[in-house]
Amino acid sequence: MHEALDRNIFLVKEHVGLFKAANNFDVFDPETGQKIMECREDELGALTKLFRFTDFKRMTPFDIRVRSTDGRQVVRLTRDISLFLSYVKVLDEQDRVIGGFKQKFFSIGGAFTVLDHDDKALCELKGNWTGWDFRFVSGDVEFAKVSKKWAGLGKEFFTSADNYVLQIADGVPKGHMVRQLILGAVLCIDMVLKE
Repeated sequence: MHEALDRNIFLVKEHVGLFKAANNFDVFDPETGQKIMECREDELGALTKLFRFTDFKRMTPFDIRVRSTDGRQVVRLTRDISLFLSYVKVLDEQDRVIGGFKQKFFSIGGAFTVLDHDDKALCELKGNWTGWDFRFVSGDVEFAKVSKKWAGLGKEFFTSADNYVLQIADGVPKGHMVRQLILGAVLCIDMVLKE
């Protein structure tokens, strides 16, 4: 696993765009302001681009590659067309499936089950009723939390760009694949629950 995931705090910034089809994010170290990863959706088909500007946007497929600033793949997120509930596959740097997320049917604020490569539940992503704060939990154990960082009135009203702060608990071991799953889930909050 890439060493960029060994830190515990990340700032995820969505690219600003008034009319944008692709989902693109940058990940920063909030303490230094240094960009450490880029998340890009480079290979969008014409039909997918067209549907991204309709009410069917939440149903469109995606293939997001998260790369370090040196160009190496850190994690990849893929989803096929989603009619009702999303199932997102998470792949590692060699495109091996390491797990995924399954959207829950009834949840207030949005929720996912985070799964390992055998589709066994590792933890849950749960949101509060306002939908801007999320936690990764398994029973009483909290693996990480995500909160929305306000981007300013103009950006909020006139674009769909969001910024998130991800804080991974100290108890999550460095080099563990759950870090890749957590980072991927943060991107899915925006693409699956918030769009």
